[in-house]
Amino acid sequence: MPVSENDTMRVYIPATIPLLRQLVDEQQLLPLGATAFAVTPALREAYAAGDDDELAEVAMQEAARASMRLIGAERDGLDDLDDDAEGATTAPGGPVYRRAVIAADVAGAKLRPDLDDAVVKLSGPITFEQVAAVHVDLAEAEPQVAKAVDVIDAADLGDTDAEFVLGDAEDHQLAWYAPQELPFLLELL
Repeated sequence: MPVSENDTMRVYIPATIPLLRQLVDEQQLLPLGATAFAVTPALREAYAAGDDDELAEVAMQEAARASMRLIGAERDGLDDLDDDAEGATTAPGGPVYRRAVIAADVAGAKLRPDLDDAVVKLSGPITFEQVAAVHVDLAEAEPQVAKAVDVIDAADLGDTDAEFVLGDAEDHQLAWYAPQELPFLLELL
């Protein structure tokens, strides 16, 4: 189900610190699978009560959860590099366990209710100019995010202990940054 090609919608794109660096360096980013999250008609229907701000928070939380999956994939990719190359070194300290979500205004996103209520597929890469804000965990969230990355699949399958660990990570609010602040934030990490 396409959204009208001329309609602009706010989307929430799951990211990681390396993906944010790529966005700054290349001035554009194509998310994995062109997947993002947004306030869609299916999300509105699923939450009969709730205003646009509350529904946007739901979509952003879905993107933040997807960010944890991306962190896990990056970590596992680094582990594979270590296993495949004798003497190979990974980035100092390994992955950065901070969820990141890019809020951007895009046109041409297609609804994907077959995947989830808030999922949309982007028509192409986003440009830095389309970014409205970036949301990133603060340093104090890192221990909980690191633990949650390990158990996110188990939590999705109903493991109550894993759900508790995931909840600890999701209790942390993402900090808001203006797009022009992003290069400075990345320098500090």
